Amino acid sequence: MPKNPQWKELENRLRNLLESATELSETIKWGMPVFTLDGKNVLGFAGMKHHFAVWFYNGVFLKDQHQVLINAQEGKTKAMRQWRMESEADLDEKVFLELVQEAISNEQKGLVWKPEKSKELELPDLLKEKLKADSKLKKAFELLTPYKQKEYAEYITEAKREATQVSRLEKIIPMILEGKGLNDRYK
Repeated sequence: MPKNPQWKELENRLRNLLESATELSETIKWGMPVFTLDGKNVLGFAGMKHHFAVWFYNGVFLKDQHQVLINAQEGKTKAMRQWRMESEADLDEKVFLELVQEAISNEQKGLVWKPEKSKELELPDLLKEKLKADSKLKKAFELLTPYKQKEYAEYITEAKREATQVSRLEKIIPMILEGKGLNDRYK
C-alpha cells in the first residue's frame, strides 16, 4: 500500500508509543506495519486518503469504554475493530495505550474469535441453471473444493441487480473450467 505522507507524524508517534510502552514486535504484513506478540497479530495501522486507521485483529473482545472502535465492514468483518482518525488531534494516547494493553492481555489469555461453521452450500438459481445446461462446467464445478464453490455462489448472490449477476456468472465460467477459485490470484 502506498505511503500517505500526511500521516507520517502520526505513524511515528504511534510507533514510538508502542516501542516504549509494550512488548510488541513490529513486522510488515500486506505492505503495512503490523505489531505482533509471540508471532500473533495484535494491531496494525495505515494512513488512507481521508483517515488514519488503527485496527485490532481481535478487537471484538475489547471493551471500548471510550466508544472509538468501529466494525469497518459490518456483516463481513467479524473480529477486527478499527479506530479511524481524521487528524493527529484525534489520537488520545491514554485511550490508545489502554486499548493496546487490553489487546495484549486478551492475546495472552488466548482469546481468539472462532469462525462459525458455515451453513450448507446454497447455489443461486442462475448458477444452478447454467450448471444443469453445461455438463462440462458442472463437472469442473464439482471438482472445486467446497470453499471455492461457496466463494462463487456468494459472488453471484451478493450482486443486487440481475444484470450484474449475469455478468459475474460469465466472468467466472472460464475460471471454474480452469479449476481456479475466485480469489486464487490473491493467495
